Parts: sequence; C-alpha cells; structure tokens
Amino acid sequence: MSLPIIFCLDDDEQVLRAITRDLKSQYRDRYRILSTTSVTEALESLLELQNKGDAIALLLTDQRMPDLLGVEFLSKAMKYFPDAKRALLTAYADKDAAIKAINEVKLDYYLVKPWDPPEEKLFPVIDDLLYEWQCDYHPIFKGIRVVGFQYSQRSHEIKDFLAGNLVPYHWIDIEIDKEAKKQLVNNGLFEDDLPVVFLEDGSYLKQPSLAELAYSIGLNPQIKHNDIYDVVIIGAGPAGLAASVYGASEGLKTLLIERRAPGGQAGTSSRIENYLGFPTGLSGAELTRRAMTQAMRLGTEFLSPRSVHSIQQQDGYKRIVLDGEEEIISRSVIITTGVDYRKLDTEGIEDFTGAGIYYGAAMTEATACTDKEVYVVGGGNSAGQAAMYLSKFARNVYILIRKDDLTSTMSTYLISQIAAQGNINVRGNMEIVKAYGSDKLERLMIRSLQTGSIDEVPANALYIFIGAKPFTDWIELGIIKDDKGFLQTGRELKLNSEYARIWKQKRDPYLLETSSPGIFAAGDVRAGAMNRVASAVGEGSMAISFVHKYLAEVK
Repeated sequence: MSLPIIFCLDDDEQVLRAITRDLKSQYRDRYRILSTTSVTEALESLLELQNKGDAIALLLTDQRMPDLLGVEFLSKAMKYFPDAKRALLTAYADKDAAIKAINEVKLDYYLVKPWDPPEEKLFPVIDDLLYEWQCDYHPIFKGIRVVGFQYSQRSHEIKDFLAGNLVPYHWIDIEIDKEAKKQLVNNGLFEDDLPVVFLEDGSYLKQPSLAELAYSIGLNPQIKHNDIYDVVIIGAGPAGLAASVYGASEGLKTLLIERRAPGGQAGTSSRIENYLGFPTGLSGAELTRRAMTQAMRLGTEFLSPRSVHSIQQQDGYKRIVLDGEEEIISRSVIITTGVDYRKLDTEGIEDFTGAGIYYGAAMTEATACTDKEVYVVGGGNSAGQAAMYLSKFARNVYILIRKDDLTSTMSTYLISQIAAQGNINVRGNMEIVKAYGSDKLERLMIRSLQTGSIDEVPANALYIFIGAKPFTDWIELGIIKDDKGFLQTGRELKLNSEYARIWKQKRDPYLLETSSPGIFAAGDVRAGAMNRVASAVGEGSMAISFVHKYLAEVK
C-alpha cells in the first residue's frame, strides 16, 4: 500500500522549496510529499490521486495566490478529499482571512510565515494534525475499483472476469457508497456510464468490454502472427492447464487460449477437498493460480480473453481462427473447452440473470448474500460446494433438486458437510416454476413434483448448477461428436458410422485423438470423461504424450 500524502501548494517557488525540504526531512519515511506552484495542476492532481485511490492526509496551501486564494482552493479540494486536514500558510497581514476560513472551509490550522525554526513552529503543528488524521483514517483499497449497481449484469460480468483471472479488485455499490457518487461527479460521469472501472494509474473505463478491460490491465498479449506453435491448447480449465504445463516443460512451443478466465468450472469452486495431495483441501482459485504460475514459468504463452471461431486444416498445419478473424498456425491442437452449465428454461430466469440469478459464480457475489435467503438449483458437487460457501454469508441456503436426495449425484463427504450445516436445507422433488421481482430477483414459485402444490417464497439470490453442456458448437472440420455434443476420441470413434468416411490414416486414432488427426480432446469436453478435476489433469498431461507421437509423424 502506498504512503499517505502531504500535498503542498504555493505560487512562490522559493517558499515551496523551503516547506517541501522541511517536510521531507521530518516525514518522508511515513508520508509522500507532493508539491506544485500551479493551482490548475494541483486540482488536476487531486482528481488523478482520487481516481488512483490514494489518501491525502494534509493539504497545506498559501493564502495569497494570483490565480486563486488558498481558502478557495481548499474549498475546491474538499470535493476530492473531504477528510484531509487543511492548513494555510499566511503572512502576518492575512491572519484575519485565515481566522475567517476556519468556519468557511473548516480550516484546521494556519501557519504564519516564516516558520523558523521548524522544530518549534512547524513540526509540532503538523504532528498534531497528522495524529488526528490517522485516528480517523481507514486505508483505501489501492488497485482496480469497479463502480456499478449490485444487480447489474454488466457489473457482474466484469467482477466475474476479474475474479476468474485472479486480479484483485474492490467492488463499490453506487447505491450505497456516497463517496463513489462524488467521484463520478468529479470525473464528469453519470450513472448511465456505469459500470466504470478505475485503474491503478487513475484512468477509467466506461462500460468496458472484457477484451478492452483485459488489454488495459495487461492480460491480453499481442498475437505473434509469424510464429508456428507445436501445440495450441483451447480452454484453460484443469485439463488445459495440465497440458500447458507438460507441453512447455517438454520443450514444445505452447500457446494456451481462454475465452473468459482460467480455471474453468473448477476455478469457481470455493473448496476442492478430494484432490490428491491437499488433505485440507484448496480453493479452485488457488489451484488455478498455482497452475497458471507454473505454466507461465515453464514458457507457456497465454491469450485471454479470446474465443476460437474455427479450426481449419492447411498444408498439414492447423489454422486457428479467432473471434476477430486473426489467425494462429499450429502443428497440433488440444481442445479442453470443458462444459457450461445448462440454462434453466423457466419463466423469469433470463430476466434476472446477473441481477440475483447466476450460473455458477458463487464466490463472486457471495458477500451480497449476507443475511439473505439464497437458493441453489442442482445436486452435483459444484452445487454442494457453492451451498457450503454461501452458507457462511446467507441466513438460509436451500438446495432444490428433482430427485429424492443427493446420494446419487454428490460425493459423500459433501453430503455429510451439508447435513451438519444448520442453515442449509435440502428440498427434494422440487422444481422452479417462475422467478420474478422488480429490478432484481425477489421471489420464486416452487412446485412439488410429488403433490403438484406450488409455494411462493422470498428469494434474494438463485445459483444454478444444472447439468453439463459441452462447449463444442463452434467445432466443425468433420470432428465427430456424440448425440450430446461431446467430442469422441480414440477407440470410441470406430463405433461411429461416420468413422470410415472421415478417418483416412493408416493407423488407428490415439487414445485422446479426435477424428481429425493431430487434434486431441481432454477433460470434460471429451465423451466418456470422468468429470473430476484429477482425471481432467491426467488427461491433459496424457494428451501431450500423444502430441509428441503425432509430431514425430508429421515433422
């Protein structure tokens, strides 16, 4: 965290040098000393410092300046830093003006020039002012700040993106934070401009796209158009991360492409307790952070957020076309795009998605659920982990499932934890009929599948974890999928009626190879996958061994 600031303004350069010199000699270890002779520059600096999240402890200004009196400057400065202590440097003849300013701008003190010796006439006064300021000072988050409406889909997308990419940020609800409203006014912004992202350098982005935001915070490197990669991995879930670690560590020129944020569904998990080697469990974010650090250290290049539009064959190479029509050339491809949660096709759900209704993302919006009524739809491990995490904040968490209980869909350790958590209730044989509210989710209508009776219940949030839909709609190139859209690989391909028409190699497909030679699939996107983090990691690392075999054939 950066040091608080003592800000000095005086149009007399000689006086300014003297006061700056004395302040630095006494306070440079605890405060930053900033100074200027220009009123215009001072006001511009205050706005920039406010946007950056810096804290000003003391504003010290000369009274008689040709552009603006010191009292008038302090009046304007209060808009930016209302809690800063305020002091005037005055000549003896200006004492009356200084005394009047005590009431007008709540002046804390005035100092008569000259202040020699500073040990007697300056430092004791400044010490008292800084001590008083420190007593009421609460450090401001120094970094990226997102200002928006809590129940806004755009705001949710930005928060979810930053959290998924492990970028620290501070969320500010414009309807609660009065200082945020002042900051909008100071920057000439309006509520229609929200969400606004204030960056560490003091600049800001109005309603940014994810690509624009990623570029601004350094997450989106430029594509190296002339490079040819040995392997391009599409999707940065556990399988993709494992493939990138093994690919880079074994000397392959490796590129990892992710359309949103690394980690996949596992990355949003609040706790993974059955992963080998972590007896106390670890969060999906921590697993993702470790894997990303490892992959980048070993030489993997990372491109995010970018979506792949198509894969095409060209002269023995794979031409990967991105969403902006840019192209990447690779000798082989591993598809690890995983699965998305299926959409709940119920009246009102789409209206409040991002405004109280969320697919996954339990950690991103959990604090907004404090002391509220929260519902979770789904009976898998992801739903159970989300319910456990949300129970730390919510008054009550209700798990709605269509089956009688959780035994056939959830791990035993999670079922036991849920049973022991007093504010989690499992309601079997239930389905949601309707969701409604004003500008956000407020109530749900729930039907019993046994009796047909319908209950109307208050609901502040709904998290949906129903089924898995593979993210494969974009894949063509004659790649064979099963009837649910999962990619078929290896021996399973021979059972498909299209296999003989498509596969023209003399050898059989490798275990994780699709019907297009040199294109592999690993993790949840693959037909027959185990749907466990450990198995996805295993398949991702195994895919690299088959990449080596394929490259040996074509090089």
